[in-house]
Amino acid sequence: MDIVVDSLVKKFQADHDLSALAEDEAFEAFAGYCVLSSFHEEAFNPDTFRMGGGNDLGIDVCGLLVNGVLLRDEVDVRAATEQARQLDVRIILVQAKTSPKFEAKVLSDLADNLAHVVVSKEKLPYPASPDVENLRACLDAIYANIAKFSGGRPKLHVAYATTGGQVADLIRRKAVSAEKRLMATGLFDAAEFRCVTRDDLRDLYRRATQAVSVVFEMPKKISLSRMPGVKESLLGVMPARELVTKVLTDPTGHIRKALFHENVRDFQGYNGVNAQIRDTVRDDDGHRRFAVLNNGITIVTRNLDVVGDEVHVRDFQVVNGCQTCHVLFDERDRLTDDVQVSVRVVHSEEESVIAGIIAATNRQTAVSEEDLSTREDFHLKLEDFFAAQDPERRLFYERRSKQYASRPDVEKTRVVNRTQLTRAYAALFLGEPAAVGHYRDLTTRRRDDLFQPDQLPELYYAAAAMHYRVEWLLRTRRLLPRLRPVRYHLMTALRWRVLGAAPVASHPRRAVEQGRRLLDLVWEPGKAEQAVLKIVPDLNRIIEREEAAGVPLGEMVRNRRFADAVRAAVLPM
Repeated sequence: MDIVVDSLVKKFQADHDLSALAEDEAFEAFAGYCVLSSFHEEAFNPDTFRMGGGNDLGIDVCGLLVNGVLLRDEVDVRAATEQARQLDVRIILVQAKTSPKFEAKVLSDLADNLAHVVVSKEKLPYPASPDVENLRACLDAIYANIAKFSGGRPKLHVAYATTGGQVADLIRRKAVSAEKRLMATGLFDAAEFRCVTRDDLRDLYRRATQAVSVVFEMPKKISLSRMPGVKESLLGVMPARELVTKVLTDPTGHIRKALFHENVRDFQGYNGVNAQIRDTVRDDDGHRRFAVLNNGITIVTRNLDVVGDEVHVRDFQVVNGCQTCHVLFDERDRLTDDVQVSVRVVHSEEESVIAGIIAATNRQTAVSEEDLSTREDFHLKLEDFFAAQDPERRLFYERRSKQYASRPDVEKTRVVNRTQLTRAYAALFLGEPAAVGHYRDLTTRRRDDLFQPDQLPELYYAAAAMHYRVEWLLRTRRLLPRLRPVRYHLMTALRWRVLGAAPVASHPRRAVEQGRRLLDLVWEPGKAEQAVLKIVPDLNRIIEREEAAGVPLGEMVRNRRFADAVRAAVLPM
């Protein structure tokens, strides 16, 4: 293997605790991570998307972007497509070989296999793995909702990655031929077949492990005077079209959802206020007055450079203006240079200053004090609490996307993001292992039970530690990969075995002690593995019973019946 790529793969393995993988498997996971990250900027577990078995027909990594969300499981894809009002889908497939060159036969065989795989109603001429059958089921779910596609049919992206440095003319012609063959199926709006070289991998990995950076033009601006905790700040107006195309849009054409993690509220849909913003954009005269009719947006960045009219920001968030940004993004085809938007750019690295900006800017809008009480204060508290643990027990709470991406001292498997922590806490302490697959419903329905200022950080840390340990068991193949969909039920079962099924104690001291009992199990790898393996036979029996009744694994883990069956098995009367 190329010496530089080999070094990057080893670093990747160390960061993601994948040292147990053989060289070819590690390269598959690495190449898949690089390619998928070029379409999806938020963090994800790279090993989850690796096919990892025989009869995969040359497909080593598979990911499906459904309205900007990266998915792999057929049930997740089916739920996402059925719940969406409009669909935008990209199918990303990767074949990775450690070979120092691209081989025409490998490319031709992959194209031939894919032509059969994507036509899901057609019987495959070769034996196929469960992962391939899962991919075909995903395609079935997508095309069952084809009427919802607003911008054309799905787009297919195929990457053939090696450690080679050049792509021969014959290989390029083969790739073009593969694109034409896949387009001839009539299933795709576009089909891209890309050969990824070692230089491409280096560049993709660098981009995947750095915080998002953008450059935009804002010629009409002033620099404000220096102030405590703020290195530099700009106030100005810019074309809304420039904001949308250069700042808000990710490489796949979706809105960058990660930009709004530090906002008080997510996009609220077209309520009265947002409908008025949309009407202003559409009004023949109103759109020219947009900059004075709208409060604009506030960007907080941790890196800022101003070069003439160009503004360079990296590691940034939109902390106010989430509603405006989403409306402008939705109306992007209507935007002209007449539509200007007010923008504040604040360069600060002090978290207390950033939190103050979030609170102050949102108090000037129709956000209640209740909404403000759930802003970043508690999340900052969690971040500090996690980082204060002993080194061998230390985890890192990622409040914002790629917060630790460029930190060489942070093992990436010890990073827990907000979505993962929410699901783990719901499974352990809210008794909701079946609801974690319905994330938006969970966070809406249990909003008052999540990330509240009076809650104990010790319990969130215990939930994060349990998530880390179960993921470790899966990653190191101590647990079979097929059990990944039931991991939150497994966390709940472990909690029941250690603490029983009663709600967590209301007295803080007793609740902290309960959290410690869970941590004593989690941070003893051998003990944790033994406890899990005692539960696995019960899980397998329940899975087999449900499958015999015709319920797919991905579906069963989302229903209450499965959760009740696990409870009955773990806590017999």
